[in-house]
Amino acid sequence: MGFVILGVLLLALHFAGLGPPAQWNFEVAGDLWKFVAPFVAALAWWAWSDASGRTRRLVMEHEREKVDARRRKQIVTIKPPQSK
Repeated sequence: MGFVILGVLLLALHFAGLGPPAQWNFEVAGDLWKFVAPFVAALAWWAWSDASGRTRRLVMEHEREKVDARRRKQIVTIKPPQSK
């Protein structure tokens, strides 16, 4: 996600006319690679993340946390009040 944010930020700076990106051009033999590089890096990251199983592990972990939270809530709800 960071690479995408960087790419969008570079494009926004270019079109706003701010900083060094304002001077870059979109010619293939020029500075186009500076705009495209963050998006290519994001694609490479996501491809690696999916291929290595990292994405699926994160999803499974998130689902497990949701199930555990739901179980804890149900246990508290079902537990009878203790009398003194």
